Amino acid sequence: MRAALALAARGLGRTWPNPAVGCVIVRDNRPIGQGWTQPGGRPHAETEALAMAGAATAGATAYVTLEPCSHHGKTPPCAEALIAGKVARVVTACGDPDERVSGRGLAMLRDAGIQVTEGVLATEAERLNAGFLKRVRAGLPLVTLKLATTLDGKIATHTGESQWITGPQARRHGHYMRATHDAIMVGRGTAEADNPSLTCRLPGLEDRSPVRVVLDSQERLPQTLEIFTDGAASTWHLTSRNLRQDPASRIDPRTALAYLAKQGITRVLVEGGGQLASSLLRADLVDRIAWFRAPCVIGADGLPGIADLSVSRIADMRRFARIEMRQLGDDVLETYERL
Repeated sequence: MRAALALAARGLGRTWPNPAVGCVIVRDNRPIGQGWTQPGGRPHAETEALAMAGAATAGATAYVTLEPCSHHGKTPPCAEALIAGKVARVVTACGDPDERVSGRGLAMLRDAGIQVTEGVLATEAERLNAGFLKRVRAGLPLVTLKLATTLDGKIATHTGESQWITGPQARRHGHYMRATHDAIMVGRGTAEADNPSLTCRLPGLEDRSPVRVVLDSQERLPQTLEIFTDGAASTWHLTSRNLRQDPASRIDPRTALAYLAKQGITRVLVEGGGQLASSLLRADLVDRIAWFRAPCVIGADGLPGIADLSVSRIADMRRFARIEMRQLGDDVLETYERL
């Protein structure tokens, strides 16, 4: 199952609105087929693994990171494909909450006489596909807030200078994160001040740039910005008008995220600025924080990575649990999940 999860991770950022799934087929204690969900969501992982294994699947065990689908869509059900392949056993990590599946895939396998084992590395599988699961269950994408700051939480000096606070290894990892998300979001201030391209520029992963989303309530952004002119990736310009909100107020972040989910987006990486980070935290919409910390200090007159949250009581603080910490050159990346 760990091998299947590693395969599934290859699809992150490329399979939306479908989940990123991995499958490994084993017979006589050796793998005979493997696959992961392909770009655009198909072919599915099971189909890829079955095709690799060929006729050798009879009596084999299939390890799949998500419950095999049971409905006819643009591809036939994977549960039917596993049955046709005459596998003897299917091991799954977590169920699929999609109402078209939700237990039906496993029931189909059992009805065909296939032994089914559930819940193997379920926590790891649910974390990997948290975006897909949240979109199905709550109608919202998974939101990861990415911050690259000094030790005292600043993203720029008082003059606005910000390049570069973190070092090259941290920046490369930030580009890798872009490749694993469906969309990258910034506010109007960041788009206008920095004119970023918001693309993945790692060698070999240039085609993995996510959809670029910019929030601009009053449609003030110049159309000459890089995100509108470079053609390197799709750009979605969300305004009060196309979100059907009052143009006199800021865009409601929940409405914006719900809109993205309806378009199929499952994973959003938020890269700035401080006002957008604050609005998402205020609304309790941040699921994860990826905090890059550089070993330097700017001071109180620097620009904060998170704007005012108006927290007056300790009990009202947003709380997160650290799940990972890694060294990236001189910088440290800490990853947190919402409690």
